[in-house]
Amino acid sequence: MTDEKKEKRAAVFPMFMMGGLFVVIHLLSMLITKPLEDSGFQAFGDANDPMNLIVFFVIMLVVTATILLIAKFWKKQFIQVIILGSIAYTSFFVFYTLLSLAVPNATSSTFLSIIAAAILVVAIIKYPEWYIINFCGIIVGVGAIGIFGISLSIFLVIVLLIGLSIYDAISVYKTKHMIDLADAVMDLKLPVMLVVPKTRKYSLLKETKGLKEKLEDKEEREAFFMGLGDIVMPGILVVASFYNIADNGLLIALSVMLGTLLGFAVLMSVVIKGKPQAGLPYLCSGAILGYVVSSYLLSGGLAGLILPF
Repeated sequence: MTDEKKEKRAAVFPMFMMGGLFVVIHLLSMLITKPLEDSGFQAFGDANDPMNLIVFFVIMLVVTATILLIAKFWKKQFIQVIILGSIAYTSFFVFYTLLSLAVPNATSSTFLSIIAAAILVVAIIKYPEWYIINFCGIIVGVGAIGIFGISLSIFLVIVLLIGLSIYDAISVYKTKHMIDLADAVMDLKLPVMLVVPKTRKYSLLKETKGLKEKLEDKEEREAFFMGLGDIVMPGILVVASFYNIADNGLLIALSVMLGTLLGFAVLMSVVIKGKPQAGLPYLCSGAILGYVVSSYLLSGGLAGLILPF
């Protein structure tokens, strides 16, 4: 067996584990959908208002540009402050939603949620090993998917996924600023990427080279990295389907998840060759395909899809 074939075989289990993170995050996001709604955590007042997408894209572009500018001209620690603040904010909502199921007193839930979010942020600062990063990524991913999934209509989510897929492809293959962005946040060991080691001895804390440097040196990476957004974005369609479709909503949501995993499998068949890939075109295409096919099979049309005009 050649070295190349051995490397590909060794990569199968980490890929399987990364796929498992998709399932865990998407299922947990569906679990907290109702509590999020009851707590009034919708991001937008009108889920079918097209202006929601404009607001979403503007915020995303401003944050991306800010991080890139800080990484180039100022200390990267400013990026850490921005992202850790976002993590604390999102994780608070997730912990509050979960705790409210077991703790009826709102004041107690709020207090415990603040403590839990603070502990999580301190853990990331003090010991940002890959499993801490992944745990935090799961919490943040669940919160982001849940909040946006109940805040956007299915139609707007599909438009969002198509737009982000185009943006992702341009930013990875053309401008390549997404690689610079990933390199900046990976250097700070922040939970905006999920990590699955290829070997038991792998330690993110011992990583000395950034993603860009390893690519330039054509060095074999000891772990798989996937941007948290690659899991969050198709997950929004999972939750939106579950939340907005009265009949067969769960089955269609699970079909969206299955379509995402099929897109993930295709993506991994390309990634295994060693080059960074834009994940969203594969993942979002699979998610949308899963929605369309299951909707027609189960409902005879595009279930739950309401045009804003």
